[in-house]
Amino acid sequence: MTSVDWAIVALYLIWIVWDGLRLTKRSHELEGYFLGGRSLPWWAVGLSVMATQLSAITMVGTTGQGYADGMRFLQFYFALPIAMIILSVTLVPFFHNAKVYTAYEYLERRFDAKTRAFTSLLFLLSRSMSLGVVISAPAVVLSVVLGTDLTTTVLLIGVPTAIYTMFGGVQAVTWTDVKQMVLIVFGLVAAVVVLIAGLPDEVGLLPALRIAGTAGRLQTFDFSFDLTNQYTFWSGTIAALFLFCSYFGTDQSQVQRYLTTPSVDAARESLLMSAYWKIPLQALVLLVGVLMFLFFLYTPSPMLFNRVHEREMRDGPQATEYRALESRFDGATASRSAAARVMTRAEAAGDTRSVEAAKAEFRRQDAETRTVRSEAIALVRTSTGDAAYSDVNYVFPTFITEHMPIGLPGLLVAAILAAAMSTIAGELSALSTATVIDFYRRFVRAEASDAHFLRVSRVATGFWGLFACVVAVWAAELGSLIEVVNRFGSFFYGSILGVFILAVGFPRATANGAFVGLLAGMAAVGWVASATSVAFLWHNVIGAVAVVIVGMAVSLVTKRS
Repeated sequence: MTSVDWAIVALYLIWIVWDGLRLTKRSHELEGYFLGGRSLPWWAVGLSVMATQLSAITMVGTTGQGYADGMRFLQFYFALPIAMIILSVTLVPFFHNAKVYTAYEYLERRFDAKTRAFTSLLFLLSRSMSLGVVISAPAVVLSVVLGTDLTTTVLLIGVPTAIYTMFGGVQAVTWTDVKQMVLIVFGLVAAVVVLIAGLPDEVGLLPALRIAGTAGRLQTFDFSFDLTNQYTFWSGTIAALFLFCSYFGTDQSQVQRYLTTPSVDAARESLLMSAYWKIPLQALVLLVGVLMFLFFLYTPSPMLFNRVHEREMRDGPQATEYRALESRFDGATASRSAAARVMTRAEAAGDTRSVEAAKAEFRRQDAETRTVRSEAIALVRTSTGDAAYSDVNYVFPTFITEHMPIGLPGLLVAAILAAAMSTIAGELSALSTATVIDFYRRFVRAEASDAHFLRVSRVATGFWGLFACVVAVWAAELGSLIEVVNRFGSFFYGSILGVFILAVGFPRATANGAFVGLLAGMAAVGWVASATSVAFLWHNVIGAVAVVIVGMAVSLVTKRS
């Protein structure tokens, strides 16, 4: 990164913080601070929701996922439009007309205080851990760019954002999100242009995409029904439907967004914006990953994208073994690139037999490249004792800092950092709201001035910010960040959704039934996660179904008693 790039990063972050605070109004009032006075326009809220989704995790984790696996991850989002329509008809009117601060207030009106408190506690646990992953994504970028340790970069991002959130409120979060959305999309389009321009002159975009297809990077549909396979058509349409209904319908970080709109119709329109645009935008992000695979097919790439571990392996006790792997990797990538060029020339000549032979050779060399990389990663895991180590999150940062022209690295790093800070601020606001409304005001001090509750909320914001920083240091090495955040959420979301299904869809459900069902749902997911290899997306279905079945059984038995 040049001084020009650093100037872009610094100027953008200063401007985004100043402009967000400038647009904040009525932040000294409880409703103004937490809900923006319920007056924000639907399009701003819709863009805010989408900016939260297209966060630093998306730009770092999903692009790396696209590099490693191709377009397969897109199946994860097939159920999103269906979920948005369901929520627009069901939970959105419930929450908006109830004039609540949090989704969990409604559970006390429908059931009792213990069900509300336990559900809110599960939200606090799941969202604070997921927030740690959100902080990890830009921390990964900075650790590569600055050459600093991960803990330092986590604190550089998390602490200032927590301080900023204490004063800005939800309005600052929303209006900065709108700007982040524009910058993120611009940054992704710029990356696509640079990646396409970086292809060899004799390899056009369409021949390159055919090569990606030969490597399996363009496979979007997998109709196999395997509960242990993470991304299939069925997990993306059935299991992910439960995840999206829970996340957008019961997670306070999302519910709080559409509660800031002035009407039910405005709240619905803000949600449906994601239904229309999320899948095309996610496809764009994954396409960046696929294009990076093609770019590094013709441009020499490191065997390990995490430069810190690369240096440690070269200088450590396993240096001889690592250098032998590097030699194999260089040979395999060179042979793979040559096979890809042969394939392109054969296709241009219309020689079907040569094309098939070149495809077979290309697949063989691509498999060898994957094998060597897997062995190198396994060597790092053995050396460090970190069984979950993966360097997929370092692919896009490496491309940004080493291969983009002057000015664009600064722009993209600014986009990643600002998107992260925006997402962090929004989730900290939700965590603070749930802490103050569902616990402090409900169980500690019911009557006090708005000024008092705002002081408590700022303390809560600081606490959750530091907690998330601790999680971030641990989460960065757990693998693909986009998978990690959804794995965290899937442990809780199904059970939380099950409680709201009981509340809204089953008039005979009782308070004790809902509470026992919630415990049963968490126990069922815990057992499945620890004792089986069922993919985490299905944990959402298991949790929701367990809560409903056990909750209704207990409700019917206790009613008869």
